[in-house]
Amino acid sequence: MPHDCLSTSTLTRWRKLLQLCCTCISKTFWFSKLFVSTPPTDSTLDTFSAPADWRDVPPRAQFYVPVLPRPSVKSLILAVALFLLTLCTCLAAGTQFAVAYAHDQAASLNEFLRAFTLFYKNPVALLAGLPFAATLLTILLAHELGHFFACRHHHIRSSYPFFIPFPSLIGTFGAFILMRSPIRTTRALFDVGASGPLVGFVFAFPALIYGVLHSSIVPAIAHPDPNQNTVIFGTPLLLRLLDALFHPGVNPHILLLPPVGRAAWVGLFATTLNLLPAGQLDGGHILRSVNPRLHRFSTLLLPLVLLPLGYFYWYGWFVWAALLFGLRFLRIASIYDPIPLDPPRRFAAFLTLAVFILCFMPAPIFGL
Repeated sequence: MPHDCLSTSTLTRWRKLLQLCCTCISKTFWFSKLFVSTPPTDSTLDTFSAPADWRDVPPRAQFYVPVLPRPSVKSLILAVALFLLTLCTCLAAGTQFAVAYAHDQAASLNEFLRAFTLFYKNPVALLAGLPFAATLLTILLAHELGHFFACRHHHIRSSYPFFIPFPSLIGTFGAFILMRSPIRTTRALFDVGASGPLVGFVFAFPALIYGVLHSSIVPAIAHPDPNQNTVIFGTPLLLRLLDALFHPGVNPHILLLPPVGRAAWVGLFATTLNLLPAGQLDGGHILRSVNPRLHRFSTLLLPLVLLPLGYFYWYGWFVWAALLFGLRFLRIASIYDPIPLDPPRRFAAFLTLAVFILCFMPAPIFGL
């Protein structure tokens, strides 16, 4: 027992001595506090109380970005096949424009039908239509790629651009892409809608300048010949301005554009149709991103506005009035993030309005 008591007292004495040494060392090496950190205190967090109903707590933001799958190989093959078919129809249309320009004549449906016979009579002669076809397909492809890359930027799943071949006077009905996922923000809606027309206009504008500089003055083309089924193309405001700049005093109706300039004209016409402010057209997306209420009103009113234009100027407006009327019954996906457009996008919206005014033609085509 005495030995045990002695051992206990000895241990207690050594424990106190060790504690005293540690205290002296910690005071001596004061810089060791630099390596010691205490958790910060926040009164707002310390006093946070759990809600009675967890359904009242807003959902936490998601910080991950989904990786979009690329379009399938089958869709790529289909896109390439449609592009090649559209190239063929545009070559026939371009050949007709090249022959008409070489002979100072207006475009003719009769010559256009003869151009299609060259596919089995003399395919090499179709190379004359290459300037028109290459220019037009470049403008349309730039337009659709603007939409495509805007969709990729905002993580919207979309298809490759699909061209629409058609044996018409201009060789095509344009191109389109399919969006396979909804547009969730107002800014994404604007970017997807405005990217195509603006990029396409950037490519069409220099081609139109080239066409005006190399145009021929042919007074006879101002009057269509019903015996030859000649066609007169309208003059948008941009063409009138360029005509006043490079050919002052010359009526723009008697300017015969070369095939490159005519392809630019088709690009401007396609831009006009896409920028109509209604439905799910590009102009409808832009207007909806700026003012959803005005978009609904314009979608209802625009078909009625196109009816008198079709009666007095161009019958094709009847088709577009019917198309826009049918688009009213298609479901439009909701926008989950209605944040208003920032100043740069508002300025770009003003630019798209200016492009629409510069490209619009009440009577695009006469003689049909």
